[in-house]
Amino acid sequence: MSVIVEPNPSRTQDSPLRTSRGVAEVVQQQIKSAVHKELIKRLDLDRLGEFSQTRNGQQQLLLLIQQLLGEQGIPLSSAERDKLAQEVVDEVFGLGPLEPLLKDPTVSDILVNTHSSVYVERRGVLEKTNVTFNDERHLMHTIEKIVSAVGRRVDESSPMVDARLADGSRVNVVIPPLAVDGAILSIRKFGKNSLSAEDLVRNLMMTREMLEVLKGAVRARLNIVVSGGTGSGKTTLLNMLSGFISPFERIVTIEDSAELQMKQEHVVRLETRPPNVEGTGAVKQRELVINALRMRPDRIVLGEVRGEETLDMLQAMNTGHDGSITTIHSNTPRDALARLETMAMMGEVRLAEKAIRAQIASAVHLIIQVSRMADGSRRITHITELTGAYSEVISMSDIFLFEKKGMNAQGKLKGRFYATGIMPKFADKLAGLGIPLPVNLTNHSVDV
Repeated sequence: MSVIVEPNPSRTQDSPLRTSRGVAEVVQQQIKSAVHKELIKRLDLDRLGEFSQTRNGQQQLLLLIQQLLGEQGIPLSSAERDKLAQEVVDEVFGLGPLEPLLKDPTVSDILVNTHSSVYVERRGVLEKTNVTFNDERHLMHTIEKIVSAVGRRVDESSPMVDARLADGSRVNVVIPPLAVDGAILSIRKFGKNSLSAEDLVRNLMMTREMLEVLKGAVRARLNIVVSGGTGSGKTTLLNMLSGFISPFERIVTIEDSAELQMKQEHVVRLETRPPNVEGTGAVKQRELVINALRMRPDRIVLGEVRGEETLDMLQAMNTGHDGSITTIHSNTPRDALARLETMAMMGEVRLAEKAIRAQIASAVHLIIQVSRMADGSRRITHITELTGAYSEVISMSDIFLFEKKGMNAQGKLKGRFYATGIMPKFADKLAGLGIPLPVNLTNHSVDV
């Protein structure tokens, strides 16, 4: 087995440094391709699959690949041989150049903007990486590997696809002709370990007093909506809140893509299903919400309301399924109400706006607004109670707020968490259940 490097005329006008770097990249790619082909010759595909299943098998495979690299006759250092061997393994069993980013625990989002440009989000801040694909064909091969694993397809007739990886990470793909400059791939990574309440207090997402109020609200079975923009930490907060649900309750979760990490034992997880390759067989959230009501749930946790299932969720909250929790995309608590009202009107049942507002005011007790700040940090900016509907307007009272105060010399946001001084109406319900509220609730203030 040998590799012949063909000269590339298009590089003759480049600088010597750029030419040598370009030739090196071509050589590496040709070596990897040759090793890949030889690997398939020596091990059939079934055995390749067996090797990938265990760590010991992967180590044996790495040794075999390093042996094949040694047969190339091209001088490589030990470090270069190890690196190339790992790249071959990533290409055969993983997502090629993206594998190191998928394994990096500090990366929360991977954003591939064509084959030559890859960005990641670390701790809320976007940064460009030196990761690239060889060409558009290489990127499309990786995309097809992702979507085929979940029974989907991507081509000119279906140029947009939502999928997820084996670990639950959400994937979105857009290819030409919709993507003008080349295929685009976005991956929202699925965290293996959800952040605890203590972690969120330590990260200054909230204060301990705010946490105590939220813990009491969940234990008292208030219906809660977590509101925020993309990447603001809604699912993280929802995971944390769900941890306060009693282990003796039956919980039914409904999600587009299974992300919730419930700690309780008695949990039933439901997930929507997209259309198959023929465009049929889809199961929407509304059907799952309706079915969940027949499953004798104590709590319904809906990953996100985004359509006609909103009305069914509100009616469930109003008919004995209290203690339900969900999230919604919006920028303020008042915007969240407007979106709930709009989405409740998307279904086949036509209700007057006044009736829908009455449903919302009766069903939802608390809105928690979470935002991603300019420095990448997440903050709970509002904890707001709904107090009723008067003259066709839903009345709201802010219990806690976050006030921005600019940036410090290190580029970190300065601000203040503070209580508005309003005692929540649900305080009596908590007191009746023996759930204490913070002593300094009405005059709480913390600078961060």
